[in-house]
Amino acid sequence: METERCSSSNGLANLKPPSPKSQPPPMTMKDLKQQQKQQKPPKQYRGVRMRKWGKWVAEIREPNKRSRIWLGSYSTAVAAARAYDTAVFYLRGRSARLNFPDDLEVGILSTAEEKGPEGMSAAVIRKKAAEVGTRVDALISQQKEKHRIKNPDLNQAPSPDSSDVD
Repeated sequence: METERCSSSNGLANLKPPSPKSQPPPMTMKDLKQQQKQQKPPKQYRGVRMRKWGKWVAEIREPNKRSRIWLGSYSTAVAAARAYDTAVFYLRGRSARLNFPDDLEVGILSTAEEKGPEGMSAAVIRKKAAEVGTRVDALISQQKEKHRIKNPDLNQAPSPDSSDVD
């Protein structure tokens, strides 16, 4: 905090607070909320959030109830979003707002339309969503393994087959 000095009659310097012009205006509640919004990363998918340690989890509220259906924890956000999509489609049918509306599986369509939104229990919905999320997680991890470049052993002498000379 800056202070201005002014002299007094007894020779000692008195300190007085700076003028109001040099202080920034106080933050309003609106400014504070806007600043917090800017610091948060934008949400990627509906029904999905990231834990502090990096895992992605999905959950959904049951219609007309305060309870939530836990859909599982996944290593990727896409897998958690697919699990959410499965659950929300079973709960709300064709009117559901999905993360991936173009990628709905045919099997889900027929099962959900046969039973209707009230025909499935929370446990069945949780199981179906977990199956989809786990399958997507496995597919994504397989794709990552295929594209992973193996680190060469730098302590090994190069072989004639691996030379760069053309």
